[in-house]
Amino acid sequence: MVAYSFQRRFAPPIAALTKRQTIRADRRRHARPGEMLQLFTGMRTRHCVKIIADPRCTSVEPVILRMDDDHRIAEVEIAGEPIDDVDGFAIRDGFESLSDMSGFWVMSHGPMALFRGVLILWEPQEGGAA
Repeated sequence: MVAYSFQRRFAPPIAALTKRQTIRADRRRHARPGEMLQLFTGMRTRHCVKIIADPRCTSVEPVILRMDDDHRIAEVEIAGEPIDDVDGFAIRDGFESLSDMSGFWVMSHGPMALFRGVLILWEPQEGGAA
């Protein structure tokens, strides 16, 4: 089982089951489809809280975010395919809009031209409460 920590702002959309994905940088071990995930805020602190009951990972795909000259997300590519609805993608990722996601991205990761990582999707358990 793989655990992921989220900033507090993402707990409400995860709990409401409107956020069912996360973008993560490459690391030694990510979840694999079929595995259960643990989703927390404040992981490795005394304020650690599980957001929902362990959901099942449904997909792990390579993701590329391309930024424009103003460091806003201009394109999203999943598994080698560009997506048409980038604003919808941002909303599914727990943001109000693509502009909101772009601002968060620059604040969290600094200005960059390109980000390569993975997109992890999950389906909640019945009941969904932690």
